[in-house]
Amino acid sequence: MKKRLWAIFLAAVMLLTAAGCGAEPAEEEPEPDPAPVEEPAEPAEPEPYVPAGTNPLTGMPMEPVYEQNRPVAVMLNNLKAAQPQLGVSQADIIYEVPAEGGITRMLGVFQTLEGVGDLGSIRSARPYYLELALGHDALFVHAGGSPEAYRDISAWDVDNMDGVNGGSDAKIFWRDAYRRKHAGYEHSLLTSGENILAYLDQDHFRTEHEAGYETSQLFTEDGTPSGGAPAAHVTLRFSQYKTGQFDYDPESGRYLVSQYGSAYTDGNTGEQVGVTNLLVLETSIYVISGDTAGRLSVKLTGSGEGTYFCGGKTVPITWSKADRNSPLVYHRTDGTPLALGKGTSYVCIMSPRTSTLSYTE
Repeated sequence: MKKRLWAIFLAAVMLLTAAGCGAEPAEEEPEPDPAPVEEPAEPAEPEPYVPAGTNPLTGMPMEPVYEQNRPVAVMLNNLKAAQPQLGVSQADIIYEVPAEGGITRMLGVFQTLEGVGDLGSIRSARPYYLELALGHDALFVHAGGSPEAYRDISAWDVDNMDGVNGGSDAKIFWRDAYRRKHAGYEHSLLTSGENILAYLDQDHFRTEHEAGYETSQLFTEDGTPSGGAPAAHVTLRFSQYKTGQFDYDPESGRYLVSQYGSAYTDGNTGEQVGVTNLLVLETSIYVISGDTAGRLSVKLTGSGEGTYFCGGKTVPITWSKADRNSPLVYHRTDGTPLALGKGTSYVCIMSPRTSTLSYTE
């Protein structure tokens, strides 16, 4: 009996041992996930570079090295046959004034010619363009001039570069073959920013303002005149020959210029000229007595009325110029100085007797 019980006990132990040998192994602990790798932070966008100086003609930032430059004032042909002009879209100020026979000419004023390409076509001087240039203490670029202009260049000691009767300065000009053939000899004279700067590097003239020189023009970020009337479309009919159109573009905040029924473009870039400020100044303009060519006298010394356009609005203003060497100064009709919007300006000088200004919303 005892043997039988012992046999049963041994059999049971063997069964349990066999069952243990066939059991599944214990599950392994999963390895922990690796620590997340932090992606390097993207570098911050660098702040856009803004020059530390201010352009005295526009109120816009510019390199300080150019702030005290004497500007360069360039006489530009504006006959229809001479279009397109070259370099005009880079001018800081454009003056447009009638000349003989109902035509107009432009005077483009540049605080610096760095980066300015070809300029032209270049035409002859008149005394009132000299006065505008002198008001900026500018160096004057032209191609010939009326007898009165040559007299005044000498009498007023105007630092000038002449493409017709100049000496070494005449070498900065050339005749464009295409224009000479297709537009005419008188519309073919060009120069360039590079040529003018190379000539000025030879110390022919003082190229910086004298110590103590200051400009009086104020600028503001937004020159839209308070209390101004809507004026999105401006038309200035100088004469039967020439009408200028200025259409406000809200996207750019500028007046886009047209003439001769199409956009006023820069032949260097194909860009339509656009300006922040448009000023129309009224003065006395009359034909010089006995001048067989019908040349004009334009009164710039003194004062008068005008109209200012900026941001699609307009207000009446007054202007004054103390003498031929002084700048034009602008005021609101209540006597407060006029602050122009920061940007380029287009100044039209007209006679209310012979020209008409109109504008619409």
